Amino acid sequence: MAPQSQAAVRQVAPPPSSLAREVIAGLTARPKRITPKYFYDETGAQLFEAITQTPEYYLTRCEMAILRERAAEIAHFIPDGAAVVEFGSGSSQKARLLIAAAPTIAAYIPVDISSKMLMTEAEALRLDRPQLRVLPLEADFTQPFVLPPELTSLPHTGFFPGSTIGNFEPHEACSFLRHAGRMLGKTATLIIGVDLVKDASALNAAYNDAAGVTARFNLNLLARINRELNGSFDLTAFSHHAFYNSERHRIEMHLASKKRQKVKVAGRVIEFRPGETIHTENSYKYTLESFSALARGTGWDPAAVWTDSGGQFSVHALKFEA
Repeated sequence: MAPQSQAAVRQVAPPPSSLAREVIAGLTARPKRITPKYFYDETGAQLFEAITQTPEYYLTRCEMAILRERAAEIAHFIPDGAAVVEFGSGSSQKARLLIAAAPTIAAYIPVDISSKMLMTEAEALRLDRPQLRVLPLEADFTQPFVLPPELTSLPHTGFFPGSTIGNFEPHEACSFLRHAGRMLGKTATLIIGVDLVKDASALNAAYNDAAGVTARFNLNLLARINRELNGSFDLTAFSHHAFYNSERHRIEMHLASKKRQKVKVAGRVIEFRPGETIHTENSYKYTLESFSALARGTGWDPAAVWTDSGGQFSVHALKFEA
């Protein structure tokens, strides 16, 4: 076997012009908004990993418990010799559990927009699993991208943990699932993490940790804009707001202006009223039934589902039959 390239394949990671175009469009919209995919510069990726370690953030602990306890059952849905594609890989800790439980996996393709973490994690996995082909792909997984051509003949399994599907509006989640199905191919499998509807107090606590890590993660978006788009945001003039919207079954994250102010971004002047917010993220929560219905509507057939002992989080196995 030829030695693997040590460089990540670069595809459609948003260039600075896309960042400027989308940020300006969002800040001049009513209400103001910025897509959450821009959270994940190198600092943002590190802060998110820190969020997963906070005592209030149950999602990662519950999902890891499911993957550890049910790894053999989940691995049953990964064909021998499969290429496993992880959307938004970040840390590879969850993928490692699948890889350990399914030793016949032929290739692992972590896809992420954060190149430094992507390469660091890929290299560490290569050292630990020298027989596994690890092909990191630097790309925006919310947009169409192309898998390495040498994987064409292999069966494909998608891996999308962390309840990232909840960051999409329902119609966007449908678009993503359809896109994933087309890319992975007929009879592909998708292993996906989905956070569940629960008591609002637990949800609010998870996104408002006492140590303020989630607040720093949210505010880092403004720091990135300052650095990459010649912005003039005063981070102390904005505050982190996160709350559960029970009518829409979602957590909303906002950055609220503490005063009337003007901010320059990429040569544009953006005005803020006191209390006006930038809507930075949603995290939709599903019931087992509502997510299964959404999956069926996009060509995926629910094959199995696992939850943690407290019923807070779920991992679904879907089969693409469209």
